[in-house]
Amino acid sequence: MSQSDTQIVAPDPAVVQLNVRTALAEDVGTGDITAALIAPETRATGRVISREQGVLCGQAWVDAVFAALDATVSIDWHCHDGQTINTGDTLLTLEGPARSLLTGERCALNFLQLLSGTATISRRYADVVSGTGVKLLDTRKTIPGLRVAQKYAVRCGGCHNHRIGLYDAFLIKENHITACGGIAAAVLAARDYAPGKPVEVEVEDLAELEEALGAACDRVMLDNFSIEHTVQAVNLSNGRAELEASGNVTDATLLGIAQTGVDFISIGALTKDCKALDLSMRLL
Repeated sequence: MSQSDTQIVAPDPAVVQLNVRTALAEDVGTGDITAALIAPETRATGRVISREQGVLCGQAWVDAVFAALDATVSIDWHCHDGQTINTGDTLLTLEGPARSLLTGERCALNFLQLLSGTATISRRYADVVSGTGVKLLDTRKTIPGLRVAQKYAVRCGGCHNHRIGLYDAFLIKENHITACGGIAAAVLAARDYAPGKPVEVEVEDLAELEEALGAACDRVMLDNFSIEHTVQAVNLSNGRAELEASGNVTDATLLGIAQTGVDFISIGALTKDCKALDLSMRLL
């Protein structure tokens, strides 16, 4: 089944509204003085087109931008989130007061370009490991204030979400282990502090992996393991915990890591290194 046929859970409307209010406040401020040059009764039709191939994402944010500016603006979408788009495709058509279309243009496109870029790179990575059974995860390396938006875009691109923040799962890393007095002590403290929350431990070698498995954590993150050591880790774990590979993941290394048998691969580049998709709006 293609990603465009997969059910994608919609973004939280409250988060979308917050993102849009913040973006409009910083862009419009006390008013769009350039749009004010246009007669208020002037109406226009605009269309947003793609100048390159990619994966669309960000409909809810675009809708919210124009709804906040002017409820009389109508939007007709020709594509949907998660769909592959090609150069020259018309993504949406807008109709309404020219002032409103031009005031909302940049804010709407900023969301649509960034999120489509995130979805596009996610699709590229997901295609590389198609058929291996591994799940690709994002990280917390997101643009401040846009985490939920980017994590939604990752799903639109066919990848999966790691924890959303510091509150929904434990990720016990080197400094936590040192401060807690060891892996076993850290895992025990996590179980006592929030029973039922997933507990993941990051390890740097096979000896630490054995400690984490002995502590009965739910998942182990293999930090910058070589392919050889990752294979050894999979054999050592033998299903006792989920294994997640992390670090040094590139286009060149991704498939090899996936073929080791790990359950997950986390990739900061999905949200950190994405390039905005080239889109533009033109009045007709």
